[in-house]
Amino acid sequence: MNEKGEGQQLLHIGAVAERTELSLRTLRHYDEIGLVNPSERSEGGFRLYSEADVERILLIRRMKPLDFTLEQMRELLDITHDVAQPDAPIEARQKLQEIEAIAIERRSALEKKVAMADEFLSRLRDLSTPTRQDDTETREA
Repeated sequence: MNEKGEGQQLLHIGAVAERTELSLRTLRHYDEIGLVNPSERSEGGFRLYSEADVERILLIRRMKPLDFTLEQMRELLDITHDVAQPDAPIEARQKLQEIEAIAIERRSALEKKVAMADEFLSRLRDLSTPTRQDDTETREA
């Protein structure tokens, strides 16, 4: 469900959950700990998210598979806000580069795990595929 804020579309939590593929519980948790707060609340107290809120949530979702902590996520959200400013501090850009290096390293580790999983699946397929000898034994029985 959408509502109109001051010139912007606002999304209820269910629409945000569907769009971000995160659970309602996760989105509520992010709000409760102050990681991503909805821009507004309806008269009935329902959370209303702006497009900018959704973008912040999507950034967090992209960090999850790389095992970033909630504190690291919060730090990155602050940094992305800082570097978007015209007079972005050099420290923010440097920290962003550090986070990028960590992400690259973690992605590489994930790629290795996926390759190992692929090898495992291939081995399982090999073991579950009947061999010619199995076929011959089955016919003789």
